[in-house]
Amino acid sequence: MPTRYIQRSLEPVLRRAAREFPAVVLTGPRQSGKTTLLKRLFGRSHRYVSLEPPDVRAAAVADPRGFLDAYPPPVIFDEVQYAPDLLPYVKESVDRRRSRCGQYMLTGSQNLLLMQNITESLAGRAAILRLLPLSLREATGVPQAPLAWERSRRTDTRAPLSRVALWKGLLRGGYPELAAHPRRDAALWHAAYVQTYLERDVRTLRQVGDLTQFQNFIRALAARSAQLLKLTDLARDLGVAVNTAKAWLSVLEATYQVIVVRPYFANVGKRLVKTPKVYFADVGTLCHLTGLRDAEHAASGPLGGAIMETAVLSEITRTLAHRGVDPRVYFWRTSAGVEVDFLVESQEKLVPIEVKLSSTPKPAMAFGIHALRRDIGDRTATGYVVHSGDVRLPLGEGVTALPFRAL
Repeated sequence: MPTRYIQRSLEPVLRRAAREFPAVVLTGPRQSGKTTLLKRLFGRSHRYVSLEPPDVRAAAVADPRGFLDAYPPPVIFDEVQYAPDLLPYVKESVDRRRSRCGQYMLTGSQNLLLMQNITESLAGRAAILRLLPLSLREATGVPQAPLAWERSRRTDTRAPLSRVALWKGLLRGGYPELAAHPRRDAALWHAAYVQTYLERDVRTLRQVGDLTQFQNFIRALAARSAQLLKLTDLARDLGVAVNTAKAWLSVLEATYQVIVVRPYFANVGKRLVKTPKVYFADVGTLCHLTGLRDAEHAASGPLGGAIMETAVLSEITRTLAHRGVDPRVYFWRTSAGVEVDFLVESQEKLVPIEVKLSSTPKPAMAFGIHALRRDIGDRTATGYVVHSGDVRLPLGEGVTALPFRAL
């Protein structure tokens, strides 16, 4: 059976970047669909070369100019982080053909190493885009659907999503391979993904020595998802230095496995919580790392709220990143514990979003949004209480209850 093609929101942005820049760098986690997307859009016009095989990598490192002569543009260089020394010679080639756009399409899954070399070598010559796993929009065939606060009318034409379908989807996560093959065993796939990630991506990073201890760190972090991250406590529980825990967190963030959400400060004189929160970038990865295999158990268990928050954050960040926009998402929490889960910057306004596991929204759920509005005033846009049900209704002035599928 042929693999189902899933249209990505980034496609028009990627085409435009290829028309305007000599080089395009497409970053994102392993298995997010970077190679598939580039081959689909540019496979007929560009030669494809993967730098992951050791012999190809060795050739690129040993004789960069000779390698580029052997593979002249237009060309796709996949997993370019394996041969970062090639980038200055790509710059040299680009400068010789400065008037030509779309010469080099580069991909990479290690932001930590790749971006440093891109900044040094291709500044001003390359568009840098991110491809993350699938948003719900992409998975359901409406990749360009606007976010709730961007719609001119308060209607949504997407089909309702049952509670069972919602949680089964969250358990599988957003990686294209699982979406394209619905019968694929998600638990086995995620286990293989984590192992591949550890062996191929993490092993090459100098910040990680003991892979077993690092894997323990990942699982402990998953258990604390959506909570205020106290690295000192986490490091103590694992028996590692705090600086080691910080370095490992930076590795996870740079390889697109976690999203660090920092607190928003409207008034520097206010005593607000300064500690960040950490979410796994893919809700399926979160469920796998915490041992969840059953949708009902995930929905009713102690991590149900964290899973819903992760799903909402993923949908927002993926939707914005796939437009070529840098998502700016914060949380708001006072020292007294009044909180709004997410604040999304949108056209100089802040969109407050509270996430609830319940499928029965109530006015009391908007308490934090009303408190935020009193604190920061006119900067606040219409707020939303995103829930797991399928009803949309007002929850007081300037707050709407919104089903997750309508976000």
